Amino acid sequence: QVQLVEAGGGLVQAGGLRRPSCAGSGIIFSLNTMGWSCQAPGKQRELVASITIDTTTNYAESVKGRFTISRDNAKNTVYLQMNSLKPEDTAVYYCNAWNPYTKNTYWGQGTQVTVSS
Repeated sequence: QVQLVEAGGGLVQAGGLRRPSCAGSGIIFSLNTMGWSCQAPGKQRELVASITIDTTTNYAESVKGRFTISRDNAKNTVYLQMNSLKPEDTAVYYCNAWNPYTKNTYWGQGTQVTVSS
């Protein structure tokens, strides 16, 4: 059974930082592209950042220079370092895993990040 479990969300003031994490099980973590997406109330879920098997990263324009995605395959964990947070970053942040070989995609349950002004 595949599980992606996010942790580390919470309430933070504008300009602050958070570092949510996502621990995976039931998959060969190192063979998956990992990503973080966010969904704000009334909006569609959108990709925030991703990191491939060879650690190539990709970011949404809105977070470039502020967020950093990283992975620790030994711990089956992916992180999202969120700096200089803005109220518009408020959303539920979801972790996902995508296997480029099997094309399977898995999602975590999400963690809420709220940025107060």
